Amino acid sequence: MNVRLLYFASLADQAGCSGESVETDAGDPATLYAEVRQRHGFSLGTDRLRVAVNGQFVDWYHTLSEGDEIVFLPPVSGG
Repeated sequence: MNVRLLYFASLADQAGCSGESVETDAGDPATLYAEVRQRHGFSLGTDRLRVAVNGQFVDWYHTLSEGDEIVFLPPVSGG
């Protein structure tokens, strides 16, 4: 299936982009994140991130569908 990934903060820095379309067989965000983590060398584990699918926060084992937009959200600091 084809999904759209969006990255923010440190993940965007490490990926070298703010988003990408990915062809995957991953059935859930946890499996998908493991794939892209290996490809981009992300340093954060799922315990440090939140995930949203199509604008809604979901758990890491939410079922993914064709065309979903997945956002991996790292912790951010602000002032």
